[in-house]
Amino acid sequence: MASRVVYWNGDFVAENEARISIFDCALMYGDMVFEMTRSFRQQPYRLAEHLDRLYASMDYVEIDCGLSRADMEAATYATVERNLPALEGFDFQIMHDVTRGGLPLYDSLIREGTRPVVSINVFPLVRHTGGMAERYVSGGHYVVTPQQSVPARYVDPKAKNRSRIYYKVAELQAARMEAGAMALLTDEHGYITEGTGNNFFMARGNEILTPRGHDILRGVSRGVCMELAAQLGYAVREADIGPYDVRAADEVWSTSTTVCMIPVTRFNFRPVGDGRPGPVYRRLLAAWSDAVGVDIAGQAREYAALRTTWVP
Repeated sequence: MASRVVYWNGDFVAENEARISIFDCALMYGDMVFEMTRSFRQQPYRLAEHLDRLYASMDYVEIDCGLSRADMEAATYATVERNLPALEGFDFQIMHDVTRGGLPLYDSLIREGTRPVVSINVFPLVRHTGGMAERYVSGGHYVVTPQQSVPARYVDPKAKNRSRIYYKVAELQAARMEAGAMALLTDEHGYITEGTGNNFFMARGNEILTPRGHDILRGVSRGVCMELAAQLGYAVREADIGPYDVRAADEVWSTSTTVCMIPVTRFNFRPVGDGRPGPVYRRLLAAWSDAVGVDIAGQAREYAALRTTWVP
C-alpha cells in the first residue's frame, strides 16, 4: 500500500518523518499560522478562501514564507495528487502549517536552518467525521466556560494561529462540567464568541443569528452556512448574543471545516427547543450536502463504522 507524504519546504517527505526542531518558533512561542481545508469527493472544498485567509494570517504576524499564493496553491494540489493512491478513496483534510522558523540563537542546532517552515499534509477524515457521526442525530451540548476568548486587541482571532492555549483550557473546563460537552467561549462583556474550533449559530423564528465578527475566527464554513441560509430565504444577522438570549432559541448549531454543521440540542444543561435537531438545521445540512454532492451525515456514519478497524 502507498504511504502518505508531506510537502516540506519544497520537498516531499514521509508523513512519519516530518518534524520541526525543538528550537523552532512554533514550539518556543506558538508562532505558527495554519489552515484546515477538507475535500468532498476527493476535491478540495473552498481552497481559495482558506488560502486567502492563510496569507492574511501570515501578513498579520509578518511571516514571509517564500511562496507566492499561486505557488502555495500549486504545492497544495501537488500534495493532494501525490497522496491520492494512499487515501483509499476517503475524503481528507488538507493542513497548511507555516512557522516563522528556528530561532537564530540556536542556528547551529537546527538541521533545516532558520528560514520559515511550510508544510502541507493530507489525512483521511475517517476519525474526524466518524467520531462525530452520532452528533448529527443526537446533537451536542454547549456549555459556557469560565475561560473566555482573548480580545482581538491582544491577539486577533481572525488570523488563524496556533497560539490557542485558551482553547485547550476551555475544553478542559467543559469536560469537567460534563464528559463530551462542547466549550463555548464569551468575550469580556459576556457575549458569545465561538467554540474551540467552531462557530456558533442560533435560529429564532425565521431569523438566524451568529456572533459579530470582532473577536472570532470568521470561519469559511460559517460563511458557507450564511450563504446557504440566505439562499433558502432565511434572514441572517450578526449580533451580540448573550447566554440569556440562547435560552429563547428554537435551534442552535455549530459550523466547522471537517464536520460542516453539528446540531446543538442542549445549552448549559437545558434542552434547546424540543431537544432534537430542528428543521432549519436539517434544511441547511441538506442544502450543503446537495451543493457538494455528498450526504454529509451519511458519510460520517460510513466512516464511524470503519473507525475501530481502520489504521491511519
